[in-house]
Amino acid sequence: MDEDSTERNSLTRRNYLKYGSVLGAGLLAGCTSDSDGEGAATEETTAEETESTTEETTTAEPDTSYSVSMAPMGEVTLDSVPESWIAYNGGYADMGVALGVGDKMTGIGGASRYYTYVYDELPGVSVDRSVVEENQLLDSDMSKEMFYALDNEVHLMDPNMLTNWFGWKQQDVEEITKGVGPFFGNLIFRREDEWHDYRYYTLYEAFEKVAALFQEEERYQAFNELHDEFIADIQAKLPPADERPNVLLVYAGSDEPEKFSPYRLNDKGTSKKQWRDLGVSDALSGTGIKGLSTTDRGKIDYEAMLEVDPDVILLRAHERKSAQEFRDTVLEFMKSHPVASELTAVKNDRVYRGGYLYQGPIHNFFLTERGAQQLYPDVFGEVTSDEKLFDRQRIADIVNGDF
Repeated sequence: MDEDSTERNSLTRRNYLKYGSVLGAGLLAGCTSDSDGEGAATEETTAEETESTTEETTTAEPDTSYSVSMAPMGEVTLDSVPESWIAYNGGYADMGVALGVGDKMTGIGGASRYYTYVYDELPGVSVDRSVVEENQLLDSDMSKEMFYALDNEVHLMDPNMLTNWFGWKQQDVEEITKGVGPFFGNLIFRREDEWHDYRYYTLYEAFEKVAALFQEEERYQAFNELHDEFIADIQAKLPPADERPNVLLVYAGSDEPEKFSPYRLNDKGTSKKQWRDLGVSDALSGTGIKGLSTTDRGKIDYEAMLEVDPDVILLRAHERKSAQEFRDTVLEFMKSHPVASELTAVKNDRVYRGGYLYQGPIHNFFLTERGAQQLYPDVFGEVTSDEKLFDRQRIADIVNGDF
């Protein structure tokens, strides 16, 4: 990244409160009263003019500033609702779309993991892919110059991610905060990084914070109510706990995978939300194997998988494939592999796409529906079917302000 420490003197026009100055106007004095009353008339006229002048000079624009608070930034004060913003990942980008401000998004950290195709099923909801693909912060390795160039009023990302992943210094964070716009975000997709020693948020807790940032609390409430209704309906239909599968969630981007980065479902990060809501157990429980994190990049192979022999294997990094395309490539390779073919999940064709690393509230509806069909096809229908478990129009209505 750009480590240039050249001081930038042009402070932002957005992140400091503007105060109207009150001009004091002294009353004219010293007029003596003549016998014909001219002095009294002059004094009265002068008082009226002074009052009018004082009223005009003390009239200021209404104060539209407000504050929002979130760890690790603490309180962030804005003088008005942001008119431009950028997110590092698809989870926070999806929150902005859900809140009806997607058209003000100027880019993203990396577009490849922001899955916008789900919006195709929501009437009147879309994101301009050309914008997010053209303005990717990762294209410049998260350089400060890119932040200056895009000139956003707020950055939806955890600033500590920048210092721990991309080599930023705290002074770099402060420079962009003052020179461009504040940061507002918390790394919530996993909870296994040692450097994240401050409060985490659930998906909807973080969503509520972002809603406060954009002053869209009513939209948030509408989403929250619909989400609770949806999850309650799904959970009411789940089989008893002892009849639910145990699950192994891993990452491997190849169509012919041999080694895998493990994830732990007991990690309460937002990327595993649907699996927790669907009541499955973690196949790695009790093994001592830790989940992927900044400091733990360990991998497992098919022999290690055989030791736990999960009922279901969920494989991330294949979200551009349909369910059938995934079966025709990845699953077919595993079925022909001398070790993988011995796995119960492979024998039973129970290897599926594992969901997004970064998911927002709209994503979560689709991923929960898909997960329910992957895990409980007898209850919710096959994942390759056209069966729908939630009303797309209701989500579109909320996004479009009809709630």
